[in-house]
Amino acid sequence: MIYIDSSSLLKILWEEPESDAVRQAVAQEKGVVVSILTELETEVQLRARRLAGATTKTHYQQYRNALRSFRETDPFEFHDLPGAVFRRAIDQHLSEKVLHCRTLDRLHLAAMAELGLRRLMTNDRKQAAAARALGLEVICPG
Repeated sequence: MIYIDSSSLLKILWEEPESDAVRQAVAQEKGVVVSILTELETEVQLRARRLAGATTKTHYQQYRNALRSFRETDPFEFHDLPGAVFRRAIDQHLSEKVLHCRTLDRLHLAAMAELGLRRLMTNDRKQAAAARALGLEVICPG
């Protein structure tokens, strides 16, 4: 099982230089966990792209439909998160052993801990560094 963040999930929805590599990496996994946090971040990015005029209304709806279809597509598994993820994020942040990172990145790492996951797929270098500082395995496709 691997946890995917929005930096990688978005590359599946629209074309970027790393999109093929992300799709291939996902295809090799038996389970790809999409947390409610990843889903929220992805929805926010989709809307931001639409509001900025970078995506037509039709493409925006197609991206949203594709994201929803992942719920019925292997190897994706969608998971809600308990409120305790915030306490875990604070505890991680206050630990002197961890690398400082942005709030949403810290929440993703706490979500992984809540879900019992040790592998992360991300295309975000800062998040990857913070995950490695926690001893997690990181896959950065592309």
